Amino acid sequence: MVSESDSGSERPVFFKPGHNAGDLVEASRWRILREEFGNVEVDAHLPDHLLNPRGQLFGGFTGTYVDMVAIYTLRTLSGPKHFNWATTVNMRIDYLAPVTGPRFLMRGEIINNGRSTSLVATHFSDLEGNKLVYAITTLRKLTDAR
Repeated sequence: MVSESDSGSERPVFFKPGHNAGDLVEASRWRILREEFGNVEVDAHLPDHLLNPRGQLFGGFTGTYVDMVAIYTLRTLSGPKHFNWATTVNMRIDYLAPVTGPRFLMRGEIINNGRSTSLVATHFSDLEGNKLVYAITTLRKLTDAR
């Protein structure tokens, strides 16, 4: 698909300014560390406006990160020119430890790729490799953009 050195023109829309969820988590500032068939790894920062009073990622925003990484991981199976739209059917998030930033890593991996749905695991860790969040997302593949 794309690498960090690319111009960004083929990046998913939520990685570009102008997408509500992407702008909320400041996804245009994320760095794609690894991208291969069925797997991605992203270095993200934690914006101050997403912190709870304890200085941690507010749990309600975690799903936004998970959804974006799951959809991006699904894109690796087909590439940007042949990508069909997908919608989230189900998401389960396990909070293992607080996400405190200022940076953290997210890894997405395809667990199962069926004809109409895919199952994607998303892992959050700190820069030392400590596990912070584990999520499973079921995505339904759509045949058009509606």
